[in-house]
Amino acid sequence: MGLRKSLGIIFLLAQCGSVLIARFIPERFFCWAPYDEHTSIQTSVKLGLKELSPKQANERYRYLVNGWEPRAIHNVLDIIEQYETTYGAGDSAEVIVTYSTNGHSPQTWRFPQLAE
Repeated sequence: MGLRKSLGIIFLLAQCGSVLIARFIPERFFCWAPYDEHTSIQTSVKLGLKELSPKQANERYRYLVNGWEPRAIHNVLDIIEQYETTYGAGDSAEVIVTYSTNGHSPQTWRFPQLAE
C-alpha cells in the first residue's frame, strides 16, 4: 500500500473517531459531528453595579451571547468562562445565561459558579 493511500485511510479513520467521540461529549469543536442542537440564549452581565447591554456583552466575548446558537450551548459557556478567567478576571463580573435547547424548559448557568 502506498504512502498516500495510507495517509488517506488514517485521515478518514481519525475523522470517524472524532464523530464518534463527539456523540459522548458536550463540546464538539474539532469534528464533523452534525449540529443537532438549537439553543435560544439570553445573557446578563454585571460589572459591579453596571449591567452591560446585549451589544456590550457580545463585544465583551466577541461572540453572539444573546439570540440563537446552532451548536451545543457548551461552546458559548466555554467562551464566557474562558474570558472571565483570563482577560476579565479582574472585573468581578457576574454572568447569568438562561438558555433553552431544542425547545426544552429553560436552564440557567452562572459565573462565577457557586460552591455546592
